[in-house]
Amino acid sequence: MWPLLLALGLTIGLIVVSIFTGVADITDMEGRGHEFLWITRIPRTVALVLAGASMAMAGLIMQLMTQNRFVEPTTVGTTEWAGLGLLLTYILLPGSGVFTKIVVAILFAFAGTLVFFAFLRKVTLKSSLIVPIVGIMLGAVVGAVTTFLALEFNLLQTLGGWFMGRFTGIEIGRYEPLWIVLFVAVAVVVVADRFTVAGLGKDIATNVGVHYERVVLLGVALVALATGTVTVIVGVLPFLGLIVPNLVSMVRGDDLRSNLPWVFLTGIWIVTVCDLIGRTIIAPFEVPISLVLGVVGSAVFIAMLLRTRRANVH
Repeated sequence: MWPLLLALGLTIGLIVVSIFTGVADITDMEGRGHEFLWITRIPRTVALVLAGASMAMAGLIMQLMTQNRFVEPTTVGTTEWAGLGLLLTYILLPGSGVFTKIVVAILFAFAGTLVFFAFLRKVTLKSSLIVPIVGIMLGAVVGAVTTFLALEFNLLQTLGGWFMGRFTGIEIGRYEPLWIVLFVAVAVVVVADRFTVAGLGKDIATNVGVHYERVVLLGVALVALATGTVTVIVGVLPFLGLIVPNLVSMVRGDDLRSNLPWVFLTGIWIVTVCDLIGRTIIAPFEVPISLVLGVVGSAVFIAMLLRTRRANVH
């Protein structure tokens, strides 16, 4: 309990630092600086918490469902499918609202993730390293189609803005759809034991009375819901779902229920710290958080691949 309380204290400290970091002085009561507290700072910090926790959890679910520690929404093409759905709403429904874009992105993310799972069922892969490579290749194909459509309909700048995940534009009235991911978090807590059993494989799950196919479909649906919502509001947060579950499992093992609070908190820490780095490194300008996360996440991903390769050799 004490480590968890200390972790909560660290989280609160990072939230306070995030609220007070920025160009505008929110303590200026004579000017209008204090208005930024409610207009941008608090909504931005809430978005950091919700996005970090939900994407870390999405990565954990995908790793359990695939029994592979190298997968997460950005390495299996889920985010690229969500991007394709988002672009199609701009083309076919140019006047649609945010919720319409979120629904379409969720549906495409769900369908694309099912395509990836179906491919894994049909093809026997001799190495776990091949799984994320296949996912990245699939995502690259979908991304190429998305880029072609963006060029054809003069929406390349819109597409680039979507891929550049950042919290700069988060303000009151725009971040509220992110509260949807709280439903995902509650659902994962409720069915955590079933996800843990399903992560042991279809045969074991079936023997203990768990309907494996339904649990996988539920997991894919929750991942699509979190990914579609976060990517429409914030953008792509690369490798977050890869880093967090692996760091937590290295320290605490693979029990999903006991690891969930730590996955949530670690996701919040990484996103908040990366956002603070992006806000301060070239202040008063900002570096998109996707760039910072991409650098950190790719380094961790390569280190994991090399570590697995050395273990296989020995």
